[in-house]
This record gives sequence, C-alpha cells and structure tokens, in this order.
Amino acid sequence: MATPLLSFLFLTFLFFSAHSELCNPQDKKVLLQIKKALNNPYVLASWNPNTDCCDWYVVTCDSVTHRINSLTVFAGPVSGQIPAAVGDLPFLETLEFHKQPNLTGPIQPAIAKLKNLKFLRLSWTNLSGPVPSFLSKLKNLTFLDLSFNNLSGSIPPSLSLLPNLGALHLDRNKLTGSIPYSFGTFSNVPDLYLSHNQLSGTIPHSFANMNFTVIDLSRNKLEGDASVVFGSKKTTQIVDLSRNLFQFDLSKVVFPKSLTSLDLNHNKITGNIPVEFTSLNLQFLNVSYNRLCGQIPVGGKLQSFDYSSYFHNRCLCGAPLPSCK
Repeated sequence: MATPLLSFLFLTFLFFSAHSELCNPQDKKVLLQIKKALNNPYVLASWNPNTDCCDWYVVTCDSVTHRINSLTVFAGPVSGQIPAAVGDLPFLETLEFHKQPNLTGPIQPAIAKLKNLKFLRLSWTNLSGPVPSFLSKLKNLTFLDLSFNNLSGSIPPSLSLLPNLGALHLDRNKLTGSIPYSFGTFSNVPDLYLSHNQLSGTIPHSFANMNFTVIDLSRNKLEGDASVVFGSKKTTQIVDLSRNLFQFDLSKVVFPKSLTSLDLNHNKITGNIPVEFTSLNLQFLNVSYNRLCGQIPVGGKLQSFDYSSYFHNRCLCGAPLPSCK
C-alpha cells in the first residue's frame, strides 16, 4: 500500500509533466494542421500531440519565448501543396521546403502573413505559377530562394523593395519578360541569381548604380550591352553572362579590380581582350564562342587558363591558342 508521501510525489510528478511542456498550444495546433494537410508524411512522424512540439523533428522553438521560429522540411518526401496553416505561425523566421519534388501548386499566399520571416527557401520542388509580388511585404527577409521550380511569368518589380535582402535566387525556372528596371534600385544590394530562365530584353541601365558582389544572368535570351554590370568603382567579384545574345565591344569595358570570375561564353561579343585583364586576380575566365579578335595579352593569370577558355572566336590568337600570324 502506497504511503501518503509517495502518492503526493506521484501526483506532483503528473502535474508537472502535464505543465512542463514548453511548446505554445496554438503553435502545436497549427503544426498538427500542417501535418494533416500534408497527409501525415513519415518525415513528420515525431509530431505526436502527446509530446512537446519543441522536441519535434524539422521545427525549432525560440529559447526565450518558446514559440516556433523555424520549419525546415528538406528530408523525406511530402506531397500536395504548401498548407495555408504555415501563415499561422506568427513567430516564424525560417521557412524551408527543399528537394520536395511532389510539392505542387502555387506559392502559398498565407506566407505573406509571416512578418518576422528572414529566410525563405522553396527550392527543388514542382511549385508553379508566378513569383508572387506579395513577397515584397516580408520586409525582414535577408534570403529568398525560389530556384529549381516551375515558376513562370515575369519577375515582380516590387522585390526590389525588400530592404534587407542579401541574396535572391530565381534561377532555374521558366520566367519570361525582362529584368525589372527597379532591380537597379535595391537599398541593400543582394547577390542576384537569374540564370536558366527565358528572360529577354536588355540589362536595365539602372544596373550602373548597383554594386553586385555576385550576378548570374546566364542561360537566358538577354541581348544588347552588358557593360553596365561593370565599372571601375565597383567591387563586383563574380559575373556570369554566358549563353545569352549580348553584343558589345569588350575592349571598351572598364572592369572592377575585384573581379575573380568572369564567364562570357556563347554570346556575340566583339573587340579584343583588354590588357587590364593581366592585373586582375582571375580564378576563372571563359570568353569562348564569341567574336573576339587580336592577341591574348601576356601576363597575370591569362595563360593559366587552357585553350577552351578562349576557343571559337573570330580571330583571337596567342597562348594558350596558336600564335598570331
């Protein structure tokens, strides 16, 4: 027969077990709605209503408020659309659905409610529809990755209103139209990845004001003069303009001394390789498949790249290509 003391201790244990859960009850309710909307996938098997949701897989709680601040579903397949309930986690700072090929439908409008969101990655999925302009309401975003999806339509100019953005990945989609002029007005200049789309038109003149550290516009249908990306006062490091229809005189471009990687292959670029290239600390260079002429300047890193960096030009010559006649 149990003593009164043992009974008291047992009841005390039960009481504190029931009240020691850190997870916010409303957050738990929302997470269980998300699980149900995703058809109870195995990756969310730890989401048991009888356990503390701060201990559940792919979510984290803030150490002070104990509110759910991160939902990162990047392992184990889920199917269906992004549940509207994600918008009911008001303290969320990180939201990620990554490498989920069975995730379909448009980008969930309820995401616009997540005013504290800093990191949004919806990548390597089968999401379709447009890049929504409501993303510009998420003023705390520092990182936006919508790459490797089936997004179509034009790029919303309002994304340039994101004041804290450090990186913007819209690459490997089916985006059309031109690069918004407003992308030359970012208050905080992000690394910009727009490659592998069907973008057309010219690079906006407003890019003359932008000091991108990294800019990748490769594999589109862009045309005209791309020299606006460069400039002597910029600190740009990585530029990839390959596989477009750009047409300008390379010898007239002023390149930043900070440049470490330059890919211009498969365009219609004319002129010769500027002697200034010998003073750049280039780790990568490819100017093949253009209309360049003249001798490759001797010096710097230019002879460290093999012939494939230079071949298929109109009349380019000199090491590592055959010598000039």
